[in-house]
Amino acid sequence: MKLLSLPEINFIGKRTYAIIFSAIIVAVSIFSLASQGLKFGIDFTGGTLIEVGYSSPVNLDDVRETLAKEKYNSANVQYFGSTNEILIRLEPQGASSAKISSKIIRLLGDGADIRRVEFVGPKVGEELTNDGGLAMLYALIGILIYVAFRFEYRFALGSISALIHDVIITLGVFSLFQIEFDLTVLAAILAVIGYSLNDTIVVFDRIRENFLATRHNDPKKIVNGALNQTLSRTIMTSVTTLLVLVALFLLGGEIINSFALALLIGVIIGTYSSIYVASSMILALGITKEDMLPSEKEKKEIDSRP
Repeated sequence: MKLLSLPEINFIGKRTYAIIFSAIIVAVSIFSLASQGLKFGIDFTGGTLIEVGYSSPVNLDDVRETLAKEKYNSANVQYFGSTNEILIRLEPQGASSAKISSKIIRLLGDGADIRRVEFVGPKVGEELTNDGGLAMLYALIGILIYVAFRFEYRFALGSISALIHDVIITLGVFSLFQIEFDLTVLAAILAVIGYSLNDTIVVFDRIRENFLATRHNDPKKIVNGALNQTLSRTIMTSVTTLLVLVALFLLGGEIINSFALALLIGVIIGTYSSIYVASSMILALGITKEDMLPSEKEKKEIDSRP
């Protein structure tokens, strides 16, 4: 039986084009974030969320028009699971949730049934915004420390650059197209950080093994070989994950659309960055075989083990 040969794609030879592409996308994302920011959901801005049920399908434009007549121009109305149920998001109104829900039910008529009312104060929303930003920052710092201890500081900088690249582009897409950013999207971004790191660690493990196993000392060839050796695993992991996320995005309903979209973007960008961004960074930092070899102290510790 003839064994299948490994692919011989010249990833490293195309890294200049990849870097230019990444620089453009990151620049556009930063510009969008700086100029128009994110469209924060009620979790971060504060306000009232009302779930309304109907006995028959309802037209969203009719609901929006009814609310607009009563000065609720900024109300966000969308279907929730089916055309018989809707979600209404209102900005802070300066009144209690009970009064707001009573007024809404009066406006929508007897056919409407209030299923749920949630209120988030502006102070709570501000705290969630700050805590969410800190959560991402702490995650990146923890990953930097972990990878530096497990590998070498160049690998740590490479992995962090890839993760920052992924987060900025994902946030940039949400900012550019003004897609609502809520707690579920924040959770998705934290999940993307974990996914992208796992992919990068697999590649880095193989790069380190190849550096120690080979006699020649051409970092570009070694890194390129490692990328080709892990390519099948990367493709299989990404494709199976994307199949699940596409199903969630198409069939999961509007309530988790943003969550699934953030993961879709993150997985695609994360797979790309583990191949090009992280590997290009360690090459730019001048990784060599000597950096992979254990120090004299480590050699003595290894020799002294039973």
